[in-house]
Amino acid sequence: MKKLMIVSAMVCTATAFAGTALAADDMAGMKMKTGAMDTASSTDTALTDAVVKKVDPSTGMVTLKHGALNNVGMPPMTMAFKAKDASMVKQVKEGEKVKVRVESVNGALTIVNLEKQQ
Repeated sequence: MKKLMIVSAMVCTATAFAGTALAADDMAGMKMKTGAMDTASSTDTALTDAVVKKVDPSTGMVTLKHGALNNVGMPPMTMAFKAKDASMVKQVKEGEKVKVRVESVNGALTIVNLEKQQ
């Protein structure tokens, strides 16, 4: 019985390794992203249209109704973001149309560029 269990474990292990090798060969040459939210190159600095819904200077947060944030893999929605610096929070008011760039900074989605639309 013990020999049967050892042989079964060896067969399962060999099968798993063979399947992994085949899968790796099937994907050879494919360009893979390094992170789950890495959907754009680091040089992509595209701005996304948004509308300011709320400004909270005490916390440095700005709530935006935004379009797709492709660089962080986020679909259009309304969400509060930390502003990179206080000047961004002071320059906008509720209801204003803006263009933003949101990036992950130390694990937190952060507005790194904010421009008022004319």
